[in-house]
Amino acid sequence: MASQPIRQFTGVIPPVVTPRSADGSIDTHSLTRVTKHLLEGGVHGLFVLGSSAEVPYMTNDERELVVTTIAGVNAGQVPLIVGACEQTTNRVIEEGRKMVGLGADALVVTSPFYAIPNVQETDTHFRSIHAALDVPLFAYDVPVRTNYKLPLNLLIQLGRDQVIAGVKDSSGDDVSFRQLVLAARGIDNFSIFTGHEVVVDGALLGGADGVVPGLGNVDPAGYRRLYDAAKIGDFAQAAAEQDRLADVFNIVYAATPGRVSGGAAGLGAFKTALMLMGVIDTNVMSAPMLSLNDAETAAIRTILERNGLI
Repeated sequence: MASQPIRQFTGVIPPVVTPRSADGSIDTHSLTRVTKHLLEGGVHGLFVLGSSAEVPYMTNDERELVVTTIAGVNAGQVPLIVGACEQTTNRVIEEGRKMVGLGADALVVTSPFYAIPNVQETDTHFRSIHAALDVPLFAYDVPVRTNYKLPLNLLIQLGRDQVIAGVKDSSGDDVSFRQLVLAARGIDNFSIFTGHEVVVDGALLGGADGVVPGLGNVDPAGYRRLYDAAKIGDFAQAAAEQDRLADVFNIVYAATPGRVSGGAAGLGAFKTALMLMGVIDTNVMSAPMLSLNDAETAAIRTILERNGLI
C-alpha cells in the first residue's frame, strides 16, 4: 500500500478579523481577545492579513501592529500564516520579508493584481518570491480580488517543484477545487484549503486538507468539531455540524440590501457577532465602509441565540 503524502499544514486556520476602536484605530485589546478566542477554540493555525482582516484598508504601520500583536499572543502555539498582499512581485517580496521578520511561519500570496498577468508571468511571480524568501508559500486563488483564476496546471507544477506549499482556494469554483485536490494527490508538503464556510464537509470528504473560514472567527470550536469528525470518517456528524454552521452563516445576510457594500455586510456580520459575544468592543469597519446598525445587529443576535453562541 502506498504511503500517504506528507502534509505540513492541515486543519482549521481562520482568517483573523481586525477589530477597530470607535475612532477607527486598531483595537489591540480586542485583537488579543480574538486571538485567544481562536486558540481556545482549537484552531490549527492563524491566517493574518487576509481579506477578512480588511488588509487593503490598512496602513503599513497597522499591518505591522496586527501581526506583532497576534504573534505575541500566539507565542508559537500554532503556525502563523501571514498574507503578503501587494500588486506585483517586488512589492510582495518586500512585504513578505517584513512579515517573516515579524514572526510569519508561512506566507499567503496572490497573483499580481491591478497589473493582470498571463500564465508565464504568474509562474515567474511565484518562483521569484520563493527564491527570495525562505518560508513556505501558499498561493491564494481569489479571482474576485485579482480578476485572474490561477490555472490548475500551473498550481500543480509549482507544487511538484516545491515552489508553493499549497493553495488557499477562495475561487468559489467547486469543480476546479475538486480537480485540484485530485491532481495534487501524492505531492508531499502540498496542502489544499477551502475558503468556503458552508460546504466544508464536502470539501473534506473530497480530500481537502483543511479550511480557512471567515466564520471561524465567530465559531472556531464548531469548525474544529467539523474537521475532527471528518478526519475520523464520521461524515454524518460532520454534516450535522456543517448544517448548524450554515445557519450561523446567515448572519452575513443581516445587512439591509444596498445600505452597505458586500464586504461590509459579510465582515461586518463577523465583527458584530463577536461584539455581541463579548469578544471585541465594537463592530467598527475600516473607512470608508459602514458598520452594521442596530436593526441589523438585532437580526444577528437572533441567529446567534438560536445556535447557542450567546
